[in-house]
Amino acid sequence: MTSKVTYLGDLRTSSVHIQSGTEILSDAPVDNNGKGEAFSPTDSVANALATCMMTIMGIKARDLNIDFQGSTAAVTKIMNAEPRRIGAIEIIFEMQGVSEAKDKIILERAAMTCPVFLSLSTEIKKDISFIWK
Repeated sequence: MTSKVTYLGDLRTSSVHIQSGTEILSDAPVDNNGKGEAFSPTDSVANALATCMMTIMGIKARDLNIDFQGSTAAVTKIMNAEPRRIGAIEIIFEMQGVSEAKDKIILERAAMTCPVFLSLSTEIKKDISFIWK
């Protein structure tokens, strides 16, 4: 078992990661009858894409002895109305500590192989950009 999800009422859930005991709360978004006081499930999907891409880049960077600590990703999720689902995910990576053009290309290509990226429907537009500082 990976996690255990408990419905707390009032459109809020608690997800506990079995191995670590880490808890994540989720709320329905304001535009879907919720309070929006925590990540919504679809927010978590969009965020998972960015964290997965960062993790895969981190693995490749470690292999190349590159330290891009302090890099960030700004994530925007865009919902479609009919049917209500994620229509697009925009991610802008601001990358630190990488100067060689070859390394930038390697990391960008590695990011696109992350399991979340490959698992999301091709109907979800993925607008990914990199800003190299």
